[in-house]
Amino acid sequence: MQSDLLAAALLSKSELIENRRYLHRNPEISFQEYRTAEFIESKLAAMNIRFSRIAETGVIARIGTGERCVALRADIDALPIEEKTELPYASQNSGVMHACGHDCHTAMLLTAAKILKERENELGGTVKLLFQPGEEKVPGGASLMIAAGALTNPMPEAIFGQHVFPDSDVGTILTTEGMMMASADELYWTLTGKGAHAAQPHQGTDPIIAAAELILHLQSIITKSRNPLVPGLLGITAVNGGSATNIIPEVVEMKGTLRSFDMEWRKQTLNEIAVRTEKLCDLFGVKGVCNIVRGYPPVWNDPICSNFVIDIAKQLAGADCALDFEPKMWGEDFGYYGRHIPAAFWMLGVRSAGENNVPGLHNPRFSPDESALPLGAAMLASAAVEWLSK
Repeated sequence: MQSDLLAAALLSKSELIENRRYLHRNPEISFQEYRTAEFIESKLAAMNIRFSRIAETGVIARIGTGERCVALRADIDALPIEEKTELPYASQNSGVMHACGHDCHTAMLLTAAKILKERENELGGTVKLLFQPGEEKVPGGASLMIAAGALTNPMPEAIFGQHVFPDSDVGTILTTEGMMMASADELYWTLTGKGAHAAQPHQGTDPIIAAAELILHLQSIITKSRNPLVPGLLGITAVNGGSATNIIPEVVEMKGTLRSFDMEWRKQTLNEIAVRTEKLCDLFGVKGVCNIVRGYPPVWNDPICSNFVIDIAKQLAGADCALDFEPKMWGEDFGYYGRHIPAAFWMLGVRSAGENNVPGLHNPRFSPDESALPLGAAMLASAAVEWLSK
């Protein structure tokens, strides 16, 4: 069966790539994917697949019938990045680019939909296709899809998703059991002092000095307040303040992220960040506030689902191409689905054979090898068919 599904995906390769390139030329940022949703709906309608709009710019489609149900998910949004690939199908929307491969994800799920529709009478239940908006932006489109009822009527027994991976060759599938990606929280600091002439520092309170000390101090949470066997990361990624060489500014703003696999440490550390920010800044006569925006939960692969994916990958790609994935501190809102139903996520290699130094995800020159896409479409279709035949 798997070889038949891969053959079907290969027969649809030209259409798959054509869809991907259309989406690549017409990217839309998170929660503004109106034209993208319309394009998806037009393709589903042409295949006589029933669908409905959900969470404003999301689309949910159904193939097959019955209470037994499995779900497949693709994210559809792009990033606020100016493309620099110079490809003939490069983004036509200034400052917006599919630099994370969501155009590939959407096109592969559309091809999987075609394959499944052609075999609809053979399915052992219902396949839900979730074309999800807003993966790149908190609160994450997955949370909105779930709140709008994407996992009800009927509730899927499991959900599967994938992501293109430029660090591995075309033809490879990578996954792991258990923790795969980290929780991702956003941190926004505002340090308010008293502005003064730089030659008269005693007449002000300097938020730059407080910011410098705070940046160094916060790293002690990682080095001294965390079990070294538990992964955790606190990154300060932006510091903005001041306008001239002779002015002590009134305000410094900082941004950062906290990543973790351990939810108890995550909760404890977010509280520590808020408390330590206030106390340390107070030593310098500066008011320090950290606004914490809770982000995505970790991506945790259900053992049964992940082993199921590994078996399919071995059959489609070969045992040598079904690889272990080293967990990353990336954030991915697919983690929300796994809090409600069994879930598994895998990576699809999109690096051309023989190339080692290729632009990575979120790079303005990111350009995956499109020859990888039929395998990804076949993986999605196979996951649905095989799960419902269990």
